[in-house]
Amino acid sequence: MKAGLSARVPLLLRETAFRRFWAGQTASLIGDQISLIAVPLAAVLVLGAGAAEMGWLKTAELLPALLLNIPAGSWADRRPDRRRIMIATDLARAALLVSLPVAYALDALSLVQLYVVAFGVGALTVLFEVCHATLFVALLPAERFVQGNSLLNGSRSLSWLTGPSIGGLLVQTLTAPVALLVDGLTYLASAGCLARIRPEEPAPAPPGKGQFTEGMRWMLKDRSMRAVTAAAGTVQFFNFMFHTLFVLYATTELGLSPGVLGAVLGAGAVGGLLGAVCTTRVVGRFGIGPSIVVGFAGFTLPLLLIPMAQGPRPLVVGMLVAGEFLSCAGVMLTDIAASSLQLAMIPEAIRSRVLGACRTLNHGFRPLGAMTAGALGTAIGLRPTLWIATAGAVLSVVWLLPSPVPRIRTLPGAPAHSPAGGATAADSPPAAPEPGTEVSPASDRRA
Repeated sequence: MKAGLSARVPLLLRETAFRRFWAGQTASLIGDQISLIAVPLAAVLVLGAGAAEMGWLKTAELLPALLLNIPAGSWADRRPDRRRIMIATDLARAALLVSLPVAYALDALSLVQLYVVAFGVGALTVLFEVCHATLFVALLPAERFVQGNSLLNGSRSLSWLTGPSIGGLLVQTLTAPVALLVDGLTYLASAGCLARIRPEEPAPAPPGKGQFTEGMRWMLKDRSMRAVTAAAGTVQFFNFMFHTLFVLYATTELGLSPGVLGAVLGAGAVGGLLGAVCTTRVVGRFGIGPSIVVGFAGFTLPLLLIPMAQGPRPLVVGMLVAGEFLSCAGVMLTDIAASSLQLAMIPEAIRSRVLGACRTLNHGFRPLGAMTAGALGTAIGLRPTLWIATAGAVLSVVWLLPSPVPRIRTLPGAPAHSPAGGATAADSPPAAPEPGTEVSPASDRRA
C-alpha cells in the first residue's frame, strides 16, 4: 500500500532539493492569496478606506514591479548568492507583514503604514522573482523544466482555490490585521525550505557597460522574443480591462450574489489545477511552441462567454463557470510552456536582467488596462467594455502565428525525445533557437 502510494508521487517531488523548493513556494503562494484579501479588508474594515485610498493602496502594490524589475535584475545577475537573497527577501516580507498586526494591537495602524508595507512587499517580491528563475534552472535540467513548472503552477492554482477561503475565514475570526500573521509565517516557511537546499548557482555576470539595457536589448532582438512579448503585453492590457470591471458586472448587471461569484472563481481555480496537471502531456504530444499558441487561444477565447452571458440564471452561471474554468486551464498551459521555453533559451549570464525587462513591459500594461476600463465602462457601459476587453485579448494570438514560435518543438538543451518537448530534434528550428520571453505575468490574472 505504501509502495503504491509513493509511486503516485511525481518523480520530481521524490528529489529532496526540488521538493523543499516546491514546498516553500507552495506555502508562500497560499499566503499571498491570504494577504490579497486581508490587506484590502484591513484598509476598508479597520481604517475606513474609500475608493481613493484603495486606489493608492493598489498603486503602491503595483508600482515596484513597474519601476524596479530592470535594476533588480541587473543587480541580481552580478551576485553569486541569489539563494541567500531570496531567503533575505522572505524574512523581510515576513517582518513587514507582522508589523501590521503589531501596530493594530498598539492601536497605531494607519493607511500610511499599509501603503509602505504594500510597496515594501512589492519591491522585495520583485527581487525574489528575478532570482527565482536562476535557482529553478540550477535545480533542474532543461528536459524537466515543463514538469517542474507544472508542479509550481499547480501550487499556484491550489492557492487560488484555498487561499481566499482561508483568508476570509481568518479575517472573520481573527480580524484582517491578525490574519496577516499567517501570511508572515508562510514567508518564514519559504525561507526555511530555501535554507535547506544547496544548488550550484551559475557564476555571476562580470561588471560592464549596458548592465541596465542589455536584458531589454536581448529580449527585443529577435522575432520569437518580440512575438511572445507582444502577445503577453496584449493579454496584460485587455485582461486587466476585463478584471477591473468583472466583479462589478457580475454583481450589478448579472445580479450574482457573493457566494455564487465565489463559486464561479472557484471553478476557475479547478480549471487551473487541471491545466497544470495536463500541460506536460500536451507539450509532449504537440511540442513547446504549438502549446504556447494553443495556450494563448485557450486562455482568451473562453472569456468571450462572460459578456455573452444572458438569459435564465442557471444559463448565466453556467456560462461564467465555463468561461472561468476553461480560461484558467489555458492560463496554466500558456504560463508553463512559455516559462519553460524562456528559461531554456535565456543565457545564464543575463537571465535576471532579461526577466526583469520582461516583467517591466508586462506589468506596465496593467495600470493602462485598468484606467482604460474605468473610462470606457463609464462612457459606454460595462458589457460593451467587456466585449472590447475579451475580443482584444483574443487578438494576442495574431502576434504568434507568423513568428517562429509555432515551429519550436523541443526545448534548447533538452534531449531529442524528452518528455518536455515530445518531438525529435529534426522537428526543431535550426541550430541556434531564437529566444522566448516571459509570459508568467499572464497567470497573475487573479491579482
